[in-house]
Amino acid sequence: MAVTFTVSLAKIIKEFSLETVHMSVNPEEVLISSNEVNRPGVELTGFFTFYDNRRILVFGNTEMSYLNGFSTEDRARCLDDLMSRGAPALVLCRSFEPFEEMMEAAKKYGMPVLSTPEATSNFMSDLIAFLNVELAPRITRHGVLVEVYGEGILLLGDSGVGKSETAIELVKRGHRLIADDAVEIRKVSNKTLVGSAPANIRHFIELRGIGIINARRIFGMGAVKITEKIDLVIGLENWDSEKVYDRMGMENEYTEILGNKMPMLTIPVKPGRNLAIIIEVAAMNNRQKKMGYNAAQELLHNLGMDVAPATPEVKEEWDSFN
Repeated sequence: MAVTFTVSLAKIIKEFSLETVHMSVNPEEVLISSNEVNRPGVELTGFFTFYDNRRILVFGNTEMSYLNGFSTEDRARCLDDLMSRGAPALVLCRSFEPFEEMMEAAKKYGMPVLSTPEATSNFMSDLIAFLNVELAPRITRHGVLVEVYGEGILLLGDSGVGKSETAIELVKRGHRLIADDAVEIRKVSNKTLVGSAPANIRHFIELRGIGIINARRIFGMGAVKITEKIDLVIGLENWDSEKVYDRMGMENEYTEILGNKMPMLTIPVKPGRNLAIIIEVAAMNNRQKKMGYNAAQELLHNLGMDVAPATPEVKEEWDSFN
């Protein structure tokens, strides 16, 4: 069964600096579970077939102008009909003054009324983006998330393989730490995953033999970041001499997280390998691939070989050059 996440109205008020016009309930107890908002149009005409009372109501210039053309009795009847069906809150954009009939209905049905000076479209887009993150499906994975040259790199692997040590080396080289040990991954769209650290362990790293350190206090504010989009997953594993590792990079590997396909690399770990430099190169190469350039394809083209995805025969011929 899917887990439903919620965000309190109090958090939304704080995030968007909303002015409270009417509040008869504790905003901490008003929980929003829908990442969509409702700008009532047909509802004001009496059509409620698809009305969803989990959505925040947003009134802008169009709605207020429409209601302003009503008589006092018709406006009261219209607003009573709408607000009686419930909603977490009603937000007035452009700092509009509420109608008296609106305030009467809000008090009658206990609906919070809030105000913002923002334009309606701007406020709605910002609110939806905020709700998409706050209400996104999420999982927690054991790993490390770092930002390298603007790319979000998720490092996975068994305990003791060197994920935290690699993260420290990357931070020393000017990159940024997002999460160590536990990475909370949220699916904010069908293409985008965003990672962060649980608040109680944010900026902390465990280094075997040293203990717990605070990366922000040791390396400064420029060494950490709260959240980051995940662009590449790298699996670290102890070197297996019996395993054949990819030496060309012609074919992209993927892993699935929360239903999203993410590009993945497997990097073997053994003494003498500088993982930080390897991950830096992997980040830059991943960016090049997203921009349409593949070095392996160019090399094979220069050698007069087929640039289609590598076959075992092509890999064998490539091995003969090394």
